[in-house]
Amino acid sequence: MSKGLEIRCFDYVNHPYDRVRDALRQNALTVFQSATRAAASRAESVAPELHVDFGGIGVTTDIKISVQSIGEKATAGSPPETSLLLEWEAATMPRLFPLMKGELSIYPLTSTETQLDFSGVYEPPFGPVGKTMNAIVLHRIAEVSVHRFITDVAGYLRRTLG
Repeated sequence: MSKGLEIRCFDYVNHPYDRVRDALRQNALTVFQSATRAAASRAESVAPELHVDFGGIGVTTDIKISVQSIGEKATAGSPPETSLLLEWEAATMPRLFPLMKGELSIYPLTSTETQLDFSGVYEPPFGPVGKTMNAIVLHRIAEVSVHRFITDVAGYLRRTLG
């Protein structure tokens, strides 16, 4: 991908690949927004948000997500795969939070289950000071927030595609 610190996370959706792929191809941003908002049980804002509970302290920030591209791979003898290249950052004061760049890949596990697999990199804020803070605590917060995001999206798709 690019320079930065790597994060990987996955979850599954108990629906066929075609249905999951179509939902994300039609409007991924709406899925992300709805998933994160439903998980937060909040309706006052329409921005997606990330949630982290770290050591008993809840951290929430609205994020701006952009889908850079959507592509599909279908090769003989291999299952199909759809990839969404994503970027997100905090909606307000983005330089106080990491910038995330990643790829959300979806592919069939079985005829009735679809894998969501996120692989990305992030750049800690604050330059060299941020790298030190990252070693102490920021990397864990970034991992938890990405895991929560993918879990929220998978949960939303499980509920709404049924």
